[in-house]
Amino acid sequence: MERLLPTDPSLIGGHRLAGRLGAGGMGVVYLARSPHGAWCALKVIREEYADDPGFRARFRREAELASRLTSRWTVPVVAADADARSPWLATAYVPGPSLAEAVALRGPWPEAQLRGLGAVLAEALDGVHAAGLVHRDVKPANVLLAADGPRMIDFGIARAVGATALTTDGSVVGSPGYLSPEQARGHTVGPPSDVFSLGCVLARTATGRPPFGTGGAAAVLYRTVGEEPDLDGVPESLARTVRRCLAKEPERRPGTRELRDVFGEFTVDEWLPEGLPALVAARAARVLDLPVPDPTVLAGPTPVDAPPSPARRRLLVAGAALGATAAAGAPSAAPAT
Repeated sequence: MERLLPTDPSLIGGHRLAGRLGAGGMGVVYLARSPHGAWCALKVIREEYADDPGFRARFRREAELASRLTSRWTVPVVAADADARSPWLATAYVPGPSLAEAVALRGPWPEAQLRGLGAVLAEALDGVHAAGLVHRDVKPANVLLAADGPRMIDFGIARAVGATALTTDGSVVGSPGYLSPEQARGHTVGPPSDVFSLGCVLARTATGRPPFGTGGAAAVLYRTVGEEPDLDGVPESLARTVRRCLAKEPERRPGTRELRDVFGEFTVDEWLPEGLPALVAARAARVLDLPVPDPTVLAGPTPVDAPPSPARRRLLVAGAALGATAAAGAPSAAPAT
């Protein structure tokens, strides 16, 4: 986590900011304390997106849909304001490392832990799709590891099934190396696209390598569309399932319900590979002890400090129970950018 910049606000919609978790193309993500006292991750969308009325409409609808997610493996939206000058979205915060960081530090995962990971992520996507959403950016950086299981985060480019995409057809939205072929071509995507991305995540976790290689985005996308994945090192008992997830044609991929049956039941006992429980515990302890800094000083008014709009008030009411739940347990997850 980085310190707040002098130009950062102190409060956004009643949430006290404590630091920056990251910044990217869509906006800035802050660590903040909610009005209920729970730690949360608060993403502020860049103004160039906010200037598009269509974006605001999609953002509002997707925030409302995401607030209804009930899977224990997805991080709940606890508040949002689509009408603020810079729209924002707050989720519960998970202090653990990402799957990407864990694989980089500790290497490939054993088969038993891979099955547990696959079972949880398939269940999480099942809930996302049942809510009418397609995640569109399933990747190791968007899976956070907690003591009681992984959490899927970052619905910043998710969209409602059947709705207009955040960009026009022909544009690529997502992360090369984890995009489905239809996503790489800029086509409209549905739930099978997330299944393809899940296959990429499992392959990377099993081998330590991205299944379509490394290099520039164009080269990786080319291999994703036209070449077979490198699955050397994936456990034999899982290789067929992962390969089916990575089928070029969406209709040939298994559904999330089928994947849940294949991977079996998740058990929390020893679900993390050796060495990772200590890392997860250390991260949680560090965040729990964070002080809330003094307010920053701005030269002029900041648009995100405005009183909550009716849309935000509705989401706060809908998310209050979720926020209270997050405050009662360990803090939960931050959207990546």
